[in-house]
Amino acid sequence: MSIHKSILLSLCAAAMSGCTLLQPPPSEDPVLIQLNELERRLETIERIVDNQSLVQLAQQVSSLERRTDQLQGQSETLEYNSEETADRQRQLYADLDSRIQELESRLQALRENSVLDGGTLPPGQLPVPGGSDRDNYQVAFELLKEERYDMAAAAFKQFLLAFPDSELVDNAQYWLAESYYASNSFEQALQDFQVVIDEHPRSSKVPDALLKMGFCNYNLKRWDAARVTLTRVQEEHPKTTAARLAGQYLNRMESEGV
Repeated sequence: MSIHKSILLSLCAAAMSGCTLLQPPPSEDPVLIQLNELERRLETIERIVDNQSLVQLAQQVSSLERRTDQLQGQSETLEYNSEETADRQRQLYADLDSRIQELESRLQALRENSVLDGGTLPPGQLPVPGGSDRDNYQVAFELLKEERYDMAAAAFKQFLLAFPDSELVDNAQYWLAESYYASNSFEQALQDFQVVIDEHPRSSKVPDALLKMGFCNYNLKRWDAARVTLTRVQEEHPKTTAARLAGQYLNRMESEGV
């Protein structure tokens, strides 16, 4: 028994010694390995998070830079437009100033020719020789406003001869007749007002020409002709100032018993 015990004890001791030899060193402990792996992964995740924050920050900075560039561009555009507007205003002013000076020069030339300063208009000559239709029309109209009826009539006559295709012909014909009417030349005025009606039936001056024909007949004491013409104004041009004035004259004639 003692021999067997000795052998058994020896085997147990050998077994325990083998178990000690087979145990892994601390550095190779699976638990430690897993902990180390987890720590490494955590550090990696933290670095990724930090990098993502930096990326987002970089994106925000980039966005702000783009917005700054846009604002700068808009500011430059506004500044350019402002300068362009100022340049346009200066150009308009210069153009208007040039035109005013040109008109003043023409008026001075007219005064030197004595047309607007009490002189006479030479027969067959335009008030502005070599001038445009509008220039000559305007001078003739100024003569009429200044109550220089003979010169105004002469100027309008020359205008009609020199510019038969002007868009101002119907107006010139009307004011020619008005020049005679204002100087109490009612017979001549009647003839020239009739030209407005016959040759320019679509002119805006037709109602006024008819009205003045009625006035001419009234002043010539042609009561029936006056009444017919004034009534025609009311019937053919009912919503005009001429029609209202024609009605007033008809009432006047009725009150006068003529």
